[in-house]
Amino acid sequence: MSTLIKISGSFGQPDDAATTKTDVSASQNAEGDPHLVILEPEDNPQNISLLRRWLAILIISSASLCAAFTEQGSAQTFHVSHEVTILGISLYVTGLGIGPLLVGPLSEVYGRNVVYQASYVLFFIFTFPVVFAPNIAVFFVFRLITGFCGSAFLSVAGGSVSDMFPNSSIASPMAVYTLSPFIGPVAGPLIAGFINQHLYWEWTYRVQLCWIFVEFLMLAIFVPETYVPVILKKKARRLRESTGDPKIYAPLDRREGTLVSAILVSCYKPFQLLLFDRMALLLDSWNALILGILYLAFQAYPIIFEDVHGFNMQTTGLALYASETAKHNGNPPPEMRLIMGQVGAILVPVGLFWLAFTTYPQVHWIAPIIASVPFGSGIYFVFTSTFTYLVTAYRPIAASAMASNSALRSAFAAAFPLFAGAMYDRLGTVGATALLAGLATIMAPLPFIFYRIGARLRKNSRFAAH
Repeated sequence: MSTLIKISGSFGQPDDAATTKTDVSASQNAEGDPHLVILEPEDNPQNISLLRRWLAILIISSASLCAAFTEQGSAQTFHVSHEVTILGISLYVTGLGIGPLLVGPLSEVYGRNVVYQASYVLFFIFTFPVVFAPNIAVFFVFRLITGFCGSAFLSVAGGSVSDMFPNSSIASPMAVYTLSPFIGPVAGPLIAGFINQHLYWEWTYRVQLCWIFVEFLMLAIFVPETYVPVILKKKARRLRESTGDPKIYAPLDRREGTLVSAILVSCYKPFQLLLFDRMALLLDSWNALILGILYLAFQAYPIIFEDVHGFNMQTTGLALYASETAKHNGNPPPEMRLIMGQVGAILVPVGLFWLAFTTYPQVHWIAPIIASVPFGSGIYFVFTSTFTYLVTAYRPIAASAMASNSALRSAFAAAFPLFAGAMYDRLGTVGATALLAGLATIMAPLPFIFYRIGARLRKNSRFAAH
């Protein structure tokens, strides 16, 4: 007995429904081609021990956390205004959004591990100019570059989770992975606030340099290659060397066209999703709005807690930290993943309205801090739900689905902080925060709508799994 895994789409994720067991003779495999290699059970990434798979998930998730760790500072060193330094965060997030459009296709040619390791090597190298930047222009340029280098973990990492876990058990590891890149933006102000209060802003990046180096070592040592087409390609190469038969091949060896054309096609796919798939467009827009509000909140919280309640940098950072965890069991249809999103869709505007109407100086500061709990929990539920839905509903092109989501939400996350100060100056803390809550409320029905009609939309979609 041999295990054959059908590769759906353009060498997409392995599909549970496409995994079959077929009797093969010694001279001919199930495809009728004696030279085509197949995936044996011992090669299947979903057959790796559960402990090793979870270790890989935790390392990938911590690397995602490191890449998404956002800080701000440098105003005093470069003698620029606080508003100018916000551009450093926006440029970094822009890099995070653009990068998946390139690294996603590369991971489908060279494998996940090569992309991870190259990403972290470059991430480490280009963080040095950020730490030792002689002027604000150099600082900004390398913030954009480091964001681009760290972006693999916003799209490729989701593919790794899909590689190692079938639909029936993907929810829990996806929930852990989803949590990590969103702890980064929340924990960043928390940790940087303590560092900046007692040292200098450069130390936040020096600490991150050490963290990046440790993450690279763990990625290189403990994370196996999980992308099935690349596993087959390496297996074919080993068999050619051991048997001396040059005719042995893997599906990836017969990829038509050049690498450049493959990358161009893959880069176009996320934009196709946004242009021609209404469900993907609306879910991505919802995510983009929520992430934009989250990044805008990083500028709003200092206004609320420092200006109104007299907090310092340390306590402002603590007010940003709130999250929840959740698990799904069984093998439900993709729309079942949206139930958690329904909860999040309610919690986010509730938390924002709560925050808006407790920002008055006469209201005790604990009230807006408590508002962070439903707000942070709702954000986590929204992204866990949407990411898991995209990976399962668009499994044949999961990397492209995640790339389109990353590009759109990163664009919002980069833009929103830039007008936070002006908006809060013009509308006040109550009006500005209530406006954000109203926008979140407008988008809140989406998970309820797609829960009911998602299956019908997927059936008519040229991209989604039916």
